[in-house]
Amino acid sequence: MERLTLPRAPIVWHEMTVLELVEESAHAKTIVLDRSGWPGHVAGQHVDVRLTAEDGYQAERSYSIASAPEDERLELTVERIDDGEVSPYLTDELRGGDRLELRGPVGGHFTWRVEDGGPLLLVAGGSGLVPLMAMIRHRAARESMIDTRLLASSRTWDDLLYRDELSRMSGERGLTTQFTLTRAQPPGWSGFDRRVDAEMLTLIGPRVSERPRIFVCGPTAFVESVADALVGIGHPPGSIHAERFGPS
Repeated sequence: MERLTLPRAPIVWHEMTVLELVEESAHAKTIVLDRSGWPGHVAGQHVDVRLTAEDGYQAERSYSIASAPEDERLELTVERIDDGEVSPYLTDELRGGDRLELRGPVGGHFTWRVEDGGPLLLVAGGSGLVPLMAMIRHRAARESMIDTRLLASSRTWDDLLYRDELSRMSGERGLTTQFTLTRAQPPGWSGFDRRVDAEMLTLIGPRVSERPRIFVCGPTAFVESVADALVGIGHPPGSIHAERFGPS
């Protein structure tokens, strides 16, 4: 039987209004945008952001969407890179009422819908938590009970994105969150204090026999190390969805 392939809608640039900026950490802010004209997205997708200088010079960067598809507003969380072309403007100069050019949504391999099922194992390094947070928020919006385990690695507690929201959500409707702080830990810290390794992944689960859907996002070295550890403890490579980022 022949499969009919329908043409996909073109990915076009949208000019969207900034509603507010929310400080997530000393180095990251969430840009909250009016969704008017937005075609919708799937948790895990990203957008391209374009800035145009007065002399016509343009710079583009990709940023993951932090908000759930069900949310009334579109949110991007941007970590400031000191020598970057785009992130310093977005985190330091952008103000409510400004207009921002976005193209998207982009990406199809690193996405999850409640209908895809679980269990889920989400592993994040630094700002790699952003697309995984969209999945967690999507799951909450749909009141899903799918077993979901999150392991988020950060240098310090203050660097961890969405820490208060995740702490509130942990333990509700089958969501378990675990954090590892690799550089410094606050007094009384009872979580992990090292880089993500095979022992940590085994403790957090789900078990290999449960055939979880696995999503890993973070810097390239982090993603490669975690993926190798997952395969080493028995998870099939085909079950691991990876998205990595690095210097432009």
